[in-house]
Amino acid sequence: MIVCPQCQFENPNTNKFCEKCGTSLTHKHCSECNAEVPLDTELCQNCGALTGTIWWAIISKQPNQTQTSSPQESTTSEVVPSVTPTAEDLGVEVLPSPSLNPLEAGATNETPGQTSSSSTLQNPSEATINPTVSEPLPISVQYLDPQQRYQLLDSPPLQPPVSGEIQLRVLDCQPLQKSLLEAFLEQQHGSFERLDATSNASNAGELDFWNTVGVPAIAQPYLSLQTSFYQTLPNIHDAWQQEAETVVLLQDRSQFPLLVDFWKSDQVPMLQILYWLDEMAKLWGALEPWQMRQSLLEVNNLRVDEDQILMLQRLYPEHQDTPLTLQDLGKVWQTLFYQSQRTQFNSLAQVFRDLGNGEIETIAQLRSHLEAIAQELELREQASTPSLEPVSSQETYVSEAPLNSLPPEEERLMASGEGDDLPTVILPMQLISLDDAGGTDIGRQREHNEDFFGIQTQVSRQETPIERSVQARGLYILCDGMGGHAGGEVASALAVETLKNYFQDHWSDSLPTEADIREGILSANEAIYSINQKNARSGSGRMGTTLVTALIQETKVAIAHVGDSRLYRVTRKRGLEQITTDHEVGQREIQRGVEEAIAYSRPDAYQLTQALGPRDENYVHPDIQFFELNEDTLFVLSSDGLTDNDLLENHWQSHLAPLLSSRANLDQGVVQLIDLANQHNGHDNITAVVVRAKVRPNFDQQQPL
Repeated sequence: MIVCPQCQFENPNTNKFCEKCGTSLTHKHCSECNAEVPLDTELCQNCGALTGTIWWAIISKQPNQTQTSSPQESTTSEVVPSVTPTAEDLGVEVLPSPSLNPLEAGATNETPGQTSSSSTLQNPSEATINPTVSEPLPISVQYLDPQQRYQLLDSPPLQPPVSGEIQLRVLDCQPLQKSLLEAFLEQQHGSFERLDATSNASNAGELDFWNTVGVPAIAQPYLSLQTSFYQTLPNIHDAWQQEAETVVLLQDRSQFPLLVDFWKSDQVPMLQILYWLDEMAKLWGALEPWQMRQSLLEVNNLRVDEDQILMLQRLYPEHQDTPLTLQDLGKVWQTLFYQSQRTQFNSLAQVFRDLGNGEIETIAQLRSHLEAIAQELELREQASTPSLEPVSSQETYVSEAPLNSLPPEEERLMASGEGDDLPTVILPMQLISLDDAGGTDIGRQREHNEDFFGIQTQVSRQETPIERSVQARGLYILCDGMGGHAGGEVASALAVETLKNYFQDHWSDSLPTEADIREGILSANEAIYSINQKNARSGSGRMGTTLVTALIQETKVAIAHVGDSRLYRVTRKRGLEQITTDHEVGQREIQRGVEEAIAYSRPDAYQLTQALGPRDENYVHPDIQFFELNEDTLFVLSSDGLTDNDLLENHWQSHLAPLLSSRANLDQGVVQLIDLANQHNGHDNITAVVVRAKVRPNFDQQQPL
């Protein structure tokens, strides 16, 4: 199947245009000159810009029998050939190839998709990859697979390296088709949910699971750690194995700058460097069970994205005969300072000495030292700027425990990478960008759209060659109307316009108070209620609407809602969180202590307990919350046409998490969300408003060290 890049509709492989939206499935427009370019070409023929989909291929001669070890050093389960999926099982069409090129010289005579006893997840070609070619052919005729989907952009070496591993860039000539691994993971979605309920990355059961379902060892750590480190680790596109050779295709991150290059800049504050060191410490703990800590010891493997987030270009396995310790991580940190020719802060230099001497033995101790240094720098900054207001107790945590000791449970959590919720130093943040997009759709079964949304923003940007910041505020409103002939459209639109007008008069230099927000919502209720009373509407004829709204000013946020329209929050640290609780009978019963299964077995479980308009203000009690932005955040306001059947919970990693990146197009993201809802739900109107707020620590007053 070919997945349309615009609407995500799955088309037959023979289609040249999407059956749903008409988008071309063979060409795209160059982002530089807008020329039409074939999907299977690397560069635009008009301006030379990169237009193709490039993957980083790692071809390894290491046998799969040497499985990645679990934390308990358990013996992995034997792969069960009968569960290994074939291309036919997954609905992936395999296009025949007339002949194999030299890279596939070891191909077997098995039928495509047939499973051999020594394989795990197979490439449909069933071909081995032989890196010991005698003479490279012209790149134009070299492919990684017999189906000629992945064209080689780099010539393979005449002789394989000592490690038995080759890294090459490949062009995806069929970028709109799902890979075998992607189709397999979709098929196994239910199994993954059962796994999450019984196992985790620190449990040998996960390794047994991956082996049983036939995922090659080289792909397992990428898949297992993706949820916690989905921006740090590269996306894995495909992986397959034949006998003693494995292939993995990863996101190409070679274009991102090296961490050491950022380190060299005097404009990068020491606190930013401390954040990177802390991220590496957390990764060290997460990679240890998979024996992939070598990934943090390769300086050229450490990259930084456009948001200054630490990234790894790939994962490197550890050498079995050379056990790693935190001393090795400390040596790399010293190397980074040496290569950057940057002076070490005295306290940090002491940490390096303690690491080298073995006095810091655990990740928990190391992160505790880093937090203490961050606190010291912050206090020094405050002392040098006495005119600034003191940092509130909510912004800074001062540990009273010794720096080299933590309670056993906290130490275990930090060592395992699960301790992100533990108290830590949180610096004052500044907003650097605020972007948004909204969209609504009638759905597939309704005759008219009763949803309505409104966006109102004021953004003032300040940017220099070394920094950027914004002063911004945004009002985001989403309503889902109901009641009578055309009543829902009137109620939802009236609520949005009433609130927008209200906050124009009641929002000045600071975020509105809880009392002001409540008054605004009640004024919207009164506007709808008065029409119901004037027209003597009754029962189901009384129009009304749900409401969810977000107010953002700099790093301060207020959330309010009435009804079952929701607001979700997505962050790198916490993933997806539902911030609002539906005002419906089922949730009311749960809050009274009734078990969820019993509460939602009621025939009226989904009946609203609150809405704007049907009744007077005595029956409207909006929930209002306030909090501050401490990391990059994506807010999603949604009507129930988008949230029914746990749609966002099941698809947030593919459709929401990527929108955290500054490079992501929010308008396109909203379109894809609505199309996803039409595919899986479609019974109701669908509306989504997404807001991306990016923040950074406020380093303005700190001098580079």
